[in-house]
Amino acid sequence: MISRRDLLKGTSFAAAAVGMAHPVLNWSADQDGASALPGKEGMILRSFRFLDLEMPTEFMNSWITPVPRFFVRNHMFEPSTLDAAEWRLSVGGEVEKPLTLSLADLQKIEAHSVTNTLECAGNGRAFLNPNVPGVQWQRGAVGNARFSGPRLRDLLERAGVKTTGKHVMFHGLDDVPGKVPSFIRSIPIEKAIDGDTVVATHMNGAPLTKHHGFPARALVPGWIGAASCKWLSEVKVLDKEFEGNFMKPGYRMPNKPIEPGGSINPEETHPITVLNVKSVIASPNDGTTLKHSTVQVHGAAWAGEADVAKVEVSTDSGATWNLAQLGSEEAHYAWRLWNYSWKPAKAGDYVIMSRATDSQGRSQPQTAAWNPSGYLYNVIDQVKIRVQA
Repeated sequence: MISRRDLLKGTSFAAAAVGMAHPVLNWSADQDGASALPGKEGMILRSFRFLDLEMPTEFMNSWITPVPRFFVRNHMFEPSTLDAAEWRLSVGGEVEKPLTLSLADLQKIEAHSVTNTLECAGNGRAFLNPNVPGVQWQRGAVGNARFSGPRLRDLLERAGVKTTGKHVMFHGLDDVPGKVPSFIRSIPIEKAIDGDTVVATHMNGAPLTKHHGFPARALVPGWIGAASCKWLSEVKVLDKEFEGNFMKPGYRMPNKPIEPGGSINPEETHPITVLNVKSVIASPNDGTTLKHSTVQVHGAAWAGEADVAKVEVSTDSGATWNLAQLGSEEAHYAWRLWNYSWKPAKAGDYVIMSRATDSQGRSQPQTAAWNPSGYLYNVIDQVKIRVQA
C-alpha cells in the first residue's frame, strides 16, 4: 500500500485552487531547482501541485533511460492508495463478453515488450514565442524505456469487440480534485489492436513504479505520452471517439496554420496522435565555456512511428551541415543516440545546431508551428557555447 505521504516526503508541495482554463489543465508553478523526491533526485521540478518532473538533458546519454531519470507527467494527483491485490481492470463497452481482470490474471497472459520513446506533447513549450500557458517543459519531458505486458488486442479478443467498436477509451485512477474533469483518452480501434500496443505492467524489466503507472498502464507506442494512460482501471470500447476535456479541446492541433498569438475554434482542430521527428543536443549544455580542443557533441533523436534516417549537426549557426554518427542500438519507436566530433578552428562564440530527418522524409523545421497549447514543438535544436583560446 502506497500513500500520498510517500510522494510528499522530502519535497514541499503547495496547495492552490484549480483554475478552470480552456482546456482544463493542472495548476503549475515552474521550478528550476533540482528535485529531492526520493528515487527522482536531480530531476527538474516543473509543477508542485500535480507532480511534473523533467529530465536534465545531460542524462540523455543512454539508449534506455533509467527509471529514476524518466520524466513524470501528471494531470491530477497520483492515486492516494494503490493495492496490487485489490486492483482490477475492467474491459467493457462495445464487447460481447465484458471482463474484469486482476494483476495476477494479466500476468498469466503472454507478455510482449516494446522499446518506446515516450514524450509529452508539450515538450519544448517553454520555447514558443509568444509564450503559452501550461507546464513550461524545455527539452527533457521525454525518455526511452522498454515496456512489457499483455497486448491490448489479446484482451479485446477475449472480450469480443462488436462491429460497432471504433475507439478504445482509457481511464485511470488519478485522484481528481474538485470538479476537474477526469483524465480520459481514447484511441482508434486500429491502433488499439496493433501488436505493439500493450497494457504495460513492467518498465525496464521491473514492475512499474507508482510515478509511472503502477500496477498497469496503457502503452501506445509512437504516440504522444497522453495516449498512454497511467494507473489504468478501465478499458472501454466505444462506437466513436471519446468526448471529454482531454480529447476536446485538449490535445488537439489546428487544421490550418494560425498566426502566433492567435486563437482557434475547437471545431477546426484534430486530435494529436503520432510524435514529430525531433532531435535534442544533450551535450554540450547551452551557455557552456569549453577549452579549445575537440568537442564531442551528442544527443538523441526520435520520430514517433517512423525511424530516424539521419541527424545532421551545424557548428556555424546553420550555414553548413555535417552528418552525425548514429548509435548502434535501435528499435522501432525508440530514439537513436548520435554523436559528432568537432574541432573548433578558433576561439569564440558558436551556435551548435542539430537536425533530424526520418524515414518518411520529415525534417525538423526552422520555426515552430505555433499553437495555443504549445504542442509538438520540434524546431531544430541549438545551444550557444564559448570556446576559450
